[in-house]
Amino acid sequence: MNNLDKRRFAASHGVSDEEYERVLEVLGREPSMTEIGVVSAMWSEHCSYKSSRVHLKKFPTTGPQVVQGPGENAGAVDIGGGLAAVFKMESHNHPSYIEPYQGAATGVGGILRDVFTMGARPIASLNSLRFGAIDHARTPYLFHGVVGGIAGYGNCVGVPTVGGEIYFDASYNGNILVNVFTVGVCKKDEIFLGVARGVGNPVFYVGAGTGRDGIHGATMASAQFSDQTEEKRPTVQVGDPFREKLLLEACLELMKTDVIVGIQDMGAAGLTSSSVEMADRGKLGIRIDADKIPVREENMSAYEMLLSESQERMLIVVERGKEDAIARIFDKWELEWAQIGEVIAEQRFEVYEKGELACDLPVSLLTSAAPQYDRPRKRPAYLDALKPAVIDAPDDLGQAFVELMASPNICSRASVYKQFDHMVGIGTVVRPGMGDAAVVRIPGTEQALAITVDCNSRFCYLDPREGAKLAVAECARNISCVGATPLGITDCLNFGDPTHPEVMWQFSEAVEGMSEACIAFDTPVVSGNVSLYNASFDKDIYPTPTVAMVGNFSRLLEGPGRAQGYCDASFKGEGDRVVLFGRTDTNDIGGSEYLWTRAAQLGQRPPRLDLELEKAVQRLVRDSIAQGLLLSAHDCADGGLGVTLAECCIGAEGHALGLNIEMDIDTIARADLFLFCESPSRIVVSVREADLSALVSQAEAAGVPSTVIGTVTALPRLVWPGVLDLPTGDLQHAHKHGLSRLDA
Repeated sequence: MNNLDKRRFAASHGVSDEEYERVLEVLGREPSMTEIGVVSAMWSEHCSYKSSRVHLKKFPTTGPQVVQGPGENAGAVDIGGGLAAVFKMESHNHPSYIEPYQGAATGVGGILRDVFTMGARPIASLNSLRFGAIDHARTPYLFHGVVGGIAGYGNCVGVPTVGGEIYFDASYNGNILVNVFTVGVCKKDEIFLGVARGVGNPVFYVGAGTGRDGIHGATMASAQFSDQTEEKRPTVQVGDPFREKLLLEACLELMKTDVIVGIQDMGAAGLTSSSVEMADRGKLGIRIDADKIPVREENMSAYEMLLSESQERMLIVVERGKEDAIARIFDKWELEWAQIGEVIAEQRFEVYEKGELACDLPVSLLTSAAPQYDRPRKRPAYLDALKPAVIDAPDDLGQAFVELMASPNICSRASVYKQFDHMVGIGTVVRPGMGDAAVVRIPGTEQALAITVDCNSRFCYLDPREGAKLAVAECARNISCVGATPLGITDCLNFGDPTHPEVMWQFSEAVEGMSEACIAFDTPVVSGNVSLYNASFDKDIYPTPTVAMVGNFSRLLEGPGRAQGYCDASFKGEGDRVVLFGRTDTNDIGGSEYLWTRAAQLGQRPPRLDLELEKAVQRLVRDSIAQGLLLSAHDCADGGLGVTLAECCIGAEGHALGLNIEMDIDTIARADLFLFCESPSRIVVSVREADLSALVSQAEAAGVPSTVIGTVTALPRLVWPGVLDLPTGDLQHAHKHGLSRLDA
């Protein structure tokens, strides 16, 4: 292949002319075909973060609770008792649009490996999903494929999927989002790192054989979709959850020995990225003999083996002289293994094929010397064209309420999470649909973790900075509502094409907003992922900086509402009193589900977050749960106070209590806006009549506005005299069947 053909080949893999010139300058020669493939993968947006690194430096990443911050396979925070929670969130957006079942399934497999490669046993997973409009022709196919893939992989590997979120919006018609999160637990002084150290130490490949699936998946995920999208199916990996389970157990068993120097899973860019990143962290090099790589297809070239993203594979640097442990353990678990190379003193990535040097590149070229861009930023013109919300009061408030409960962005997700084995391991305490965050016991201890995931992309579209702050705040509120203390976050920053200045403005603003909120809540960013080029035919998705948060309890007791116990969202019994903490502003209608459902409008701005009020509300709720005052707690989010009250009445098990609302309607200008605006920093709690006075006094002392909403009734009706009298069953039916149209 002549030099011009090589340039064209590089361009077809996303390497610009300017970037190709940089390669020539560093090497002093023309790269080989294999080297072009390696560079294109490592310099892809997905691997190099070349458009985002300059902004990510703004995140708070340190704190006394941080055991491992960004830069490794996953982050870790101290949860007490000598333990660490290890967690990460990743995206598998492009593969899931092309092949929804395998794209979602391998996303789950990849995030599990990110966690157990750190030495942590995974104990729970979440997901955050975005699909196109519910009536879009492709949405049912993508929805069922993604949900099936998550269930098919997670259920088989034996890690419970305990919650998540799903949104539908036309901005995702051509580019869905599949973000997956896993948390595991290990001893905080026994965390394993992905590092290559010790010149002469052998490098082992373990797990499944390498095939041609997933070749150049990283570069595929670093470009817009087009008419050729369907042709990219071969770049989607194929997973085997049963092999993943074997790999998990084998790696954790090996970690009980003293043989491992460093270990890393083969994720994006496969064997290339794992080798290069380990070498870079160790400031050494790695030499590989491609002929020793286990393969499952014939006549594979070094180019294909290096760039394949076949699943269930790990790379391990072993202390020289202790190689026998690999054979003993991986033979026991019936997994492939091979010594494929060694650590070398020269900081180079060398790959031999049939005795010839097929790749010889400086490690720095693929890591620190990779391009880094501070791309142009421009405030989008659409923001100036937005109009204030205009919505008339409905003729029938009850009917509007029922329709809102059936909205695809509010209705029950039971049909989804019932496909997930959320009780495997019998550690799940607060199950999907029961509370604002999932609560999972830590095996062998009396401790538990609370985990949640959130982002309102409409808010972020209207104001990326404020929307990102609101996402962090809602995650912290969810954690607080179950009685846990927020500890740290991971993120998936899903945005459109970074060559669009408007997208980079959205990105920069969102990072600033997240940073401000994380500092306020003392929740450092310990890991994360950036997914750009979520666009099709030059139409960008809504900015979607998804946040996942982990919190912990000092001790887990047996029942809700007990001292230092947990809380769920459901009202408990007749006569209990219902109180709203926080402040309602009926102007907070922009970006709300009510405004969109009723008037197909976005409005001009999202709600504004008062961080000090938010922190005070959350602290009050956590303290009240610890004291055993609260019977339930549920935050006001999508659909506002009305939907929150309805969900508390319906309950996770559908027991359908009622509520008599006792507020004076004469003090409220618009009942519909009061019920359905989405002001933040609000939590609905229920309390025994005998404890009401003490609770209100504590709120006053904490500087938190409180409003007595009413009284729980055994009669399943939501009653506000002169305003609303609605059977809870009507709301429940609408809520239960909102997603049924996807099955039509």
